[in-house]
Amino acid sequence: MPTPSLILASASPRRRELLARLGIEPARVAPADIDETPLKGELPRIYAVRMAREKAAAAASDDGHVLAGDTVVAAGRRILPKAEDEATARACLDLLSGRRHRVLSAIALRAPDGTLREKISETTVRFKRLSHEEIDAYIASGEWHGKAGGYAIQGAAEGLIAWIEGSHSGVVGLPLFETRALLKAAGFRIG
Repeated sequence: MPTPSLILASASPRRRELLARLGIEPARVAPADIDETPLKGELPRIYAVRMAREKAAAAASDDGHVLAGDTVVAAGRRILPKAEDEATARACLDLLSGRRHRVLSAIALRAPDGTLREKISETTVRFKRLSHEEIDAYIASGEWHGKAGGYAIQGAAEGLIAWIEGSHSGVVGLPLFETRALLKAAGFRIG
């Protein structure tokens, strides 16, 4: 039985790099352009799963399976934004400083016949108490731009994280354990 083709519904180079660790190269990349505004009162886990599903549906194709994902940084019931400006990044880092937060990474795999498989990874992360100088230095790095919660664990922020419990790859943006399970169940050969 031939291996199905995979369409990645994400322009994220990190997701492609993580997929490559599983020996998977997508046949094509088709970023899903959807409204990512949380619904009023929507909880972080529900939001993450909804975004993954909607991205998979938006990129749906009859010539391959579509893999979509969404990563949400949550402080309690609050969904932190993707930082698009320094003020947002600074506010996120101030909020996360010295406290635990959750990173929810949902993935959805949509088959050409519309069958949907999904999984979610939940990781707890704790930053050290950050000084103003540490926040300033991280802001100056620019790594925060476009990142949920205003940080990228795969960069300099990793040196500011006291501990994590869960999936490091999930915090980066694609939980490999869960992704591997979904792809194997759909008939993909995993390296």
